[in-house]
Amino acid sequence: MTTPDELDDRYGRAPSPRRRLTAAVAITLGVLAVGAIAWGAVGNVLDDVDVDTVAFEVVDDHSVALSFQMTAPAGRDVACALEARDTDHGVVGWKIVEFPSSDRRTAAYREVIPTVAEATTGFVNTCWVT
Repeated sequence: MTTPDELDDRYGRAPSPRRRLTAAVAITLGVLAVGAIAWGAVGNVLDDVDVDTVAFEVVDDHSVALSFQMTAPAGRDVACALEARDTDHGVVGWKIVEFPSSDRRTAAYREVIPTVAEATTGFVNTCWVT
């Protein structure tokens, strides 16, 4: 019976060092790509900030008080963009608020947003880890 090595020798199908190197490089690049994608996905989850608007109160023609609850990574500084809108859904107030790092993951906040006209709503537009 003929072995696969004997057939390779007979028909000149010996694996070349170049082909082995190419395969090794392709496998290495594939493993690195999968690792980078996994690291990016885990990094995004670890820096995720969740915000729920609890209430808003139109204080006067030039301010809105906004109450919200934020869940953020412990030990990381966070910034939030707060927004006030009028009856036509136009932005009449905007404020960026920075929160220092804390050991607590979840906390409640109350902020006043200055407006240029009377607002009908106030909410947290977005928050991010700084």
